[in-house]
Amino acid sequence: MQLNGAEIVIECLKEQGVDTVFGYPGGAILNVYDELYKHRDEIRHILTSHEQGASHAADGYARATGKVGVCLATSGPGATNLVTGIATAYMDSIPIVAITCNVGVSLLGKDSFQEIDITGITMPITKYNFIVKDVSKLADTIRKAFRIAKSGRPGPVLIDIPKDVTSNVTEYEPVVPEECVPDGSKISEEEIEAAAAMIEAAEKPYVFVGGGAVLSGASEELRTFVDIVDAPVTDSLMGKGAFPGTDRRYSGMLGMHGTKASNYGVSECDLLIVVGARFSDRVTGNTEKFASKAKILQIDIDPAEMNKNVIITQGVTGDIRLVLEKLNARLKQQNHHDWLEKIEEYKEKYPMKYHYDALTGPFIVEEIYRQTEGDALIVTEVGQHQMWAAQYYKYTKPRTLLTSGGLGTMGYGLGAALGAKTGCPAKTVVNIAGDGCFRMNMNEIATAVRHNIPIIQVVVNNHVLGMVRQWQDLFYDERYSATVLRDKVDFVKLAEAMGAEGVRAESQEDFRSAFAAALKADHPVVIDCQIDSDDKVWPMVAPGAPISDAFDEDDLGKK
Repeated sequence: MQLNGAEIVIECLKEQGVDTVFGYPGGAILNVYDELYKHRDEIRHILTSHEQGASHAADGYARATGKVGVCLATSGPGATNLVTGIATAYMDSIPIVAITCNVGVSLLGKDSFQEIDITGITMPITKYNFIVKDVSKLADTIRKAFRIAKSGRPGPVLIDIPKDVTSNVTEYEPVVPEECVPDGSKISEEEIEAAAAMIEAAEKPYVFVGGGAVLSGASEELRTFVDIVDAPVTDSLMGKGAFPGTDRRYSGMLGMHGTKASNYGVSECDLLIVVGARFSDRVTGNTEKFASKAKILQIDIDPAEMNKNVIITQGVTGDIRLVLEKLNARLKQQNHHDWLEKIEEYKEKYPMKYHYDALTGPFIVEEIYRQTEGDALIVTEVGQHQMWAAQYYKYTKPRTLLTSGGLGTMGYGLGAALGAKTGCPAKTVVNIAGDGCFRMNMNEIATAVRHNIPIIQVVVNNHVLGMVRQWQDLFYDERYSATVLRDKVDFVKLAEAMGAEGVRAESQEDFRSAFAAALKADHPVVIDCQIDSDDKVWPMVAPGAPISDAFDEDDLGKK
């Protein structure tokens, strides 16, 4: 059949099973939007307040559902406004397809109105990108983009389409998409044998779980693996939920704001089994002293991650779930009772604690956990509230914490929450933000109201840029340069002005009742929680220090 480029875009999205797209129209992409209007009963379009919100929404949709998220933008500033969201997805290996439209082919390279080389700009932050100048190649390019985004190590792909290509006509034939199934045939049996031998020789093994375990859908295989190895478990921020946070073997997060139990345990173990993590500097601290008593076994789908940040003893390259299946079949049951008891003693000696008599970030997170019974999708911005959400909410399932780990994007959470709620409408979705982050994306409350997306927005409002202030407090002699936000911005009035419900909480009881009411509401709710400006995230590891040097408020008081 003969179709124009815009029709092909929509038909290919339908081929790929896309039911929702997030975007913002403009001149160059009008043909696509006109066609999208004709198919509005098949593909839902969420008009965000800003293109960056659209890219974060596509990311949140992908993280929550496991499907490819899709965002649309026009040329020039529309396309460049996607860049931060694309980079966020790239750093956390999230599959999204960003479709932009550019000026016509004859106008490319002439500094035409709203022309930008978006493929050149996004080359370092995409898994692959395309500019399609021939309409006959458009359908195959879109199909290839989806395949690249979701296969192997996932990631974002951008397709740029000049406006005249969206109106040009060519022959189109529907194609049933190939099923994207991980290939286990290339997993080395020698590597599996070497890994099994290391595990069976270890006396103090520790399992460190990263985001790859979530992306590969390896939770069940991971639990079996941990049972067989009989080892304590820690995780990274991105690995939350792959292994249940309520399990007796779980010792809390690792790294700069990890628990003392995990940091001490990893520093003392004789084998660190790394499952889908890339040794971020926020995890390792001083890399020369990281797990210095241990052999390191790394399991990852990307061979480029082996020996990149930390020198390992042995690697197994392959899909996490398939590698764990092979190891589970090969390993004998292990017994490390004494080692687990040692870690249990650390957990009891160094529990997570905070000031229990005031409204604080940890209290807010624990109350959200209690009222949602651990069954919500938690989205966060970046900063102190993000760390509290990681520390005090017990994630028992994968894809239940959505947060910007690698890029650390302030302004990520509200757009991502909209995407998550759109993809999982039956789930309670809570975005936890600091007041600094909320200022960066609060316009998306209007999007939530416009499309009646009933998310709960919790603002942990300390009137400062909390994490930066914490560093200024501890390492910059209390010079609070550009981190104080005490002005007349009223988030309750702002929420009401955008059509949402706004509530202020100044005490624990205020928050309890406000959140309970928000859970029953069928509309967006913003809860402005007033906390102390000097509340801090504990424990902490100073920059450049080994993770075994974790300290907390009590340690600080002893100095």
